[in-house]
Amino acid sequence: MRSDLFGENLESGTTDRFTLQNSRMVRVALDGEVMARQGSMVAYQGEVDFAYQGSGGMGKLFKKAFTGEGMSLMKVTGRGDVFLADDAMEIHLVNLDGDALTVNGSNVLAFDSSLTWDIKRVEGASMMAGGVFNTTFTGTGTVAITSHGTPVVLNVDAPTYADIQAAVAWSTSLTTSVRRTAGASALIGRGSGEAFQLVFAGQGFVVVQASEGRVAPPHTH
Repeated sequence: MRSDLFGENLESGTTDRFTLQNSRMVRVALDGEVMARQGSMVAYQGEVDFAYQGSGGMGKLFKKAFTGEGMSLMKVTGRGDVFLADDAMEIHLVNLDGDALTVNGSNVLAFDSSLTWDIKRVEGASMMAGGVFNTTFTGTGTVAITSHGTPVVLNVDAPTYADIQAAVAWSTSLTTSVRRTAGASALIGRGSGEAFQLVFAGQGFVVVQASEGRVAPPHTH
């Protein structure tokens, strides 16, 4: 049998724990456990078990209920290869080596269970600003994050502003706050009135996706 399909689309042969199968799918070489977004498994091989993990404990569950943080997790355990994806969004791997990273909860695809994580609130953000709660990862391990379109990484050495839905991840060392625009200036973004932006100050980076995220399709009651 011959087809271009059997060329570059074949399963990756590397033995790395996290490997990008392509720009929209990651393969996890599982020998133990990993945390992943609930429903993100598209295929697996081997002896693998999936268990709903909620938000990682009662404290985090309370934060999720209060903030609307979109990160329902499953614990993936066993031995084999697990393929993960999220609606064909681009996937990027970030390797932490004793440092920290803050990620928008809706952009978290999977991460090593060895990492410590917590949901934190952006300083100065009220519920009027959409909650503005994000997830901080610390320790040593890999985080797989998604982006809607190819992102840009901005070096922050001066005050930097990003749409709340477009900011994917940033250095935990940065100081964050929320800026509200009013009047005609509230139309500066691509949405129907950009009333709030995240403000980043200090030294570090921020990853911004090429979209304000997926829009829920209209529905009728």
